[in-house]
Amino acid sequence: MVSKEFIQEEYPLHWLVWSNEYKLLEQALKDKKFDKEKVDNRGRTPLMLAVTLGHLEATRTLLNYEANVNCENNDGWNVVQEAVATGDPELLHIVLERRDIQRYTNRVAGIPELLQKLKQAPDFYVEMKWEFTSWVPLVSRMCPSDTYKVFKQGSNVRIDTTLLGFDHTNWQRGNRSYIFQGQNGGATIIEIDHDLQQVYCEEMKSTDETLGVLLPNEDSVSQRLTNPIVTTYVDTDKISFERNKSGIWGWRSDKNEIVNGYECKVFSASNVELVTKTRCEHLTEYDKARSKNHRSPFQNFLGIAEVGASQGTPEIPKEFSTNTNPCNIMPEEYFDSSIDLGARDIGRPKEVNVKVQKFKANLWLCEQYPLSLPEQILPVVDLMAISSSHFAKLKDFIQMQLPSGFPVKIEIPLFHVLNARITFGNIFALDSPVSKVATLREEDSLRLTCILDESLFNCPTNYLQIVGNDSSRRQFSNEEEDNLLQFAIQQSLVELGTEKEEVDIWEALRGQKPSRPETPVNTEEKELQRAIQASLEDYQGSPSETQSTPSSSDLDYDLQMAIMISRKECEKEEQNRLDEKEMLEKILELSLTEK
Repeated sequence: MVSKEFIQEEYPLHWLVWSNEYKLLEQALKDKKFDKEKVDNRGRTPLMLAVTLGHLEATRTLLNYEANVNCENNDGWNVVQEAVATGDPELLHIVLERRDIQRYTNRVAGIPELLQKLKQAPDFYVEMKWEFTSWVPLVSRMCPSDTYKVFKQGSNVRIDTTLLGFDHTNWQRGNRSYIFQGQNGGATIIEIDHDLQQVYCEEMKSTDETLGVLLPNEDSVSQRLTNPIVTTYVDTDKISFERNKSGIWGWRSDKNEIVNGYECKVFSASNVELVTKTRCEHLTEYDKARSKNHRSPFQNFLGIAEVGASQGTPEIPKEFSTNTNPCNIMPEEYFDSSIDLGARDIGRPKEVNVKVQKFKANLWLCEQYPLSLPEQILPVVDLMAISSSHFAKLKDFIQMQLPSGFPVKIEIPLFHVLNARITFGNIFALDSPVSKVATLREEDSLRLTCILDESLFNCPTNYLQIVGNDSSRRQFSNEEEDNLLQFAIQQSLVELGTEKEEVDIWEALRGQKPSRPETPVNTEEKELQRAIQASLEDYQGSPSETQSTPSSSDLDYDLQMAIMISRKECEKEEQNRLDEKEMLEKILELSLTEK
């Protein structure tokens, strides 16, 4: 075991945090002798350690000296999530406050840099078509699509969109333009609402007035403390890219497809895993029960396979435990990298559920495309990722080590049952004319130059202009947006039910309220409902077409139809397999005859 002297020398700030010596910690931070972002052998910065141990004063001291709130530990949990796990509202409040300020400050600093990068690249116009798809038929019906129109001239960027996001139960539609103007090392963001004919301007500056708007309220703190901690991410460690093959059996040649007039190589990304981790050690028994009761069988149907059971630490006798160090871990033990703590850890005993859903992403890559992914498209994606979790996930995916070429079309998992398909098209407005966009072909060259009118990046003179900071216009963070999306999916499917009522496949298909008392649904019944729903989609109209409660004869008929359709599908697949087998035998016979 390591000595105290070793810890004090190797991890001086961590040592002061461990003992909550916040006055000495403040002096050490003031002297700037030590790295406040140094990670210990367990993957924690001094701030992460302070929060996990629930040391309020040490946490406050580190936050006052600008310790990074957006860092993560080895298990992928960030500082805010660890603060929630302590159950301490005061601790969570100060962490959230500093997190929001740091995010805004980083945004202010980052946008001018992104616009400066774009300034060096050639001007362009391109359209990004977003299509949301799902393997669940009902979800597919409520999935929207949108085309982002992207204009770039010098250090100015304009993005037009009609899909604004989702607000609790509905997809938000509108006609908006977002303009980013880079000038003199700064930036101005202009949001134009064409429906209301209003213009909202914000100069990217970190003023005291701006930061005051970012303060978290009591409701947001309370909501976090009474709900499970959930994080969702795409595991990129195991992803591998393979070239798709064409031909009857897929072994003849590499597959190429034409996408918007450009020949593309087709790749598949296998082992794409969307991982969802949920923690609830901070919840009371009432909150845990409430959280479970809110999930109807139909919502469970939407869920993903649970591959990790509760990963709690062993029970520690109360007389040997404290709230912040229930396993009674000594500092000499914690800071010794040669000791495997196993399931034991500092902080509350963790109650973690891990769920994994596997996807197969697809890519269409073009070697000869007029745009540069790193120079022109990535900065735009970075800009949008600041306030959109969709673009944030796209950014994470395309920043991986992709095969060579421009990704003209991408299919990626977005959230649980949703996939996103992004297609680039109408480059330089060559396929379909766009107002104030023109192209110029250089003499004796195939190179095209995109020319954009400067008025595209100005505010309409007849619109009402609003300047300043408005707290009501605050955009959701990525984690909040993900939670809203999950809620939107559930509510769209179970529109007429209540949170405590059971809704099964039949009622969801017909938009019916539950007509019987709540009963448990076993796995086989859920699987049967799932199979029936998928089959019914082949012949049934929209859910709103049938509003009456299904009688037993209706259900019998529907079940027979579903079984019949399923049987026909099986017969069709079997016949295709026999045909392929027969063709293969004939080819082999012919090849032997020729020899």
